[in-house]
Amino acid sequence: MNEAAVVMHSDIAREIARRRTFAIISHPDAGKTTLTEKLLLYSGMIRTAGMVKNRKGGKLATSDWMAMEQERGISITSSAMQFPYKGAIINVLDTPGHQDFSEDTYRTLTAADSAIMVIDAAKGVEVQTRKLFAVCKLRGIPVLTFINKLDLPGRDPLELMAEVEEVLGIQACAMNWPIGSGREFIGVVDRGLATGTPPEVLLFRKTAAGGAAKAAVERIPLAEAGAVLESRQKTLTTELEMIEVAGNAWSNAEFLAGRLTPVFFGSALTNFGVESFFDAFVAQAPAPGHRHATALGGRELDLDIDPITQPFSAYVFKIQANMNPRHRDSVAFVRICSGRFERDLVVKHLHRGELVRELRLSRPHTLLAQERTTLDQAWPGDVVGLINAGFAIGDTLVHASVKPGFEHQVLPQFPPEVFAQVQPVDLTKRKQFDKGMLQLAQEGAVQVLRSWDNPQADPFIAAVGRLQFEVLQYRLRDEYGVETQLKPLPFQCSGWLVGDPAAFKPSPGAMLARDARGRAVVLLPSEWDKRYCLGLNPGHQMLDFA
Repeated sequence: MNEAAVVMHSDIAREIARRRTFAIISHPDAGKTTLTEKLLLYSGMIRTAGMVKNRKGGKLATSDWMAMEQERGISITSSAMQFPYKGAIINVLDTPGHQDFSEDTYRTLTAADSAIMVIDAAKGVEVQTRKLFAVCKLRGIPVLTFINKLDLPGRDPLELMAEVEEVLGIQACAMNWPIGSGREFIGVVDRGLATGTPPEVLLFRKTAAGGAAKAAVERIPLAEAGAVLESRQKTLTTELEMIEVAGNAWSNAEFLAGRLTPVFFGSALTNFGVESFFDAFVAQAPAPGHRHATALGGRELDLDIDPITQPFSAYVFKIQANMNPRHRDSVAFVRICSGRFERDLVVKHLHRGELVRELRLSRPHTLLAQERTTLDQAWPGDVVGLINAGFAIGDTLVHASVKPGFEHQVLPQFPPEVFAQVQPVDLTKRKQFDKGMLQLAQEGAVQVLRSWDNPQADPFIAAVGRLQFEVLQYRLRDEYGVETQLKPLPFQCSGWLVGDPAAFKPSPGAMLARDARGRAVVLLPSEWDKRYCLGLNPGHQMLDFA
């Protein structure tokens, strides 16, 4: 290896060590977007934090860019942001919490090296949390847990810890412990597990600006905190002794392996416990590491992509049209997996492993909500926005010197559960309708299906959740000027067919369709019909992932 290569590898290794690329997952209203906003506050990217749900002229969540998100106060699309935090470079993927946007969330999780799971202290582990955690577990993504809203009445912390373990099937280790709850919540005990230091009491003092400004924190050694704890000391001592004896020991190796989650208590709204949680996250979460890829061309083998020694490679995990309505553009979100990216880099664009073209990446951006900043270089773990680049979800980019023949792991596709026919109300706007449908389908907002027996007939749309249809109609109207009408179809589940479609016998009410890749998909009225249909076709299978 020549001296220039040694220097370049050293630069890449240094930059990788600084990076933390993670997704925030939660059930709706657990406080995920508020926590993201507070990370921006403590990083210095914003001066004050505004209420996420203040819809009457108040500040909007920094990561929510779509008008529909701003009106409703929920995250619909996955946003990618990059900013510095105390010497680290943070790449945060703020994913939708609403259950009807789970497919976009699942794809975004493939770009993360770790995840922060936000749990409402009053509600515990909810349905969407379980679904998203299952994807993290499937992919081996380390998860940190932040139990939020300790400033409001909530459930017993020991009960919440037990629920995390029982419902999610993972060991939990309390890294801090709350002192009181609701109006009596005054701080946390930092147990010092990760640092090996004696426990400290972190007392929080409310500021005049409330949650819009950083919380004032007073640190006191636990052994000297009796005077300030007063009547709370006995209960706190009992709880700390209980989790010391009965709780799980901290192990960074077990955390990185996805078998243990460090648990932190706090309040994102009031900033209590937020800064110490972010500090712990930067110290414990993994930097970008090796990524798996698949060799193609008859060699279906798993490859190990070293982020330091391998040339530039990346893949597209999300496409978003019309983030800037004035320009009607499309942004491909690309996760860099290896090598150094530089502006004007010439790359090969691979679609399903096949060479599509060579192109020069002359318009790379880093994003903060709608704000775009042109970047000159980026490193493994970074998420880069490429404008009007003509990519599809799952496409791989490699340095021009690399011989085609592999692709980064194919992004999972999930079986839709709602189906409908969609048509423009005004048939003279068919051209705008077709353009909008094509772009939104490329984003993965909906899946476009056609009849297996009559592929020339009008297509119909399918989605993981019904609210995606509402978003589709909203965006067709808002971004393309097309009013549409939906006709629901009587299907509630589906599966990708394994076996000869010609020999498949659909049960009554079932339908055989083909997806955008030409694969056979069976649409069924219910899960009972799915089981019955499989009984009629013992030589076939239906896959829940494709």
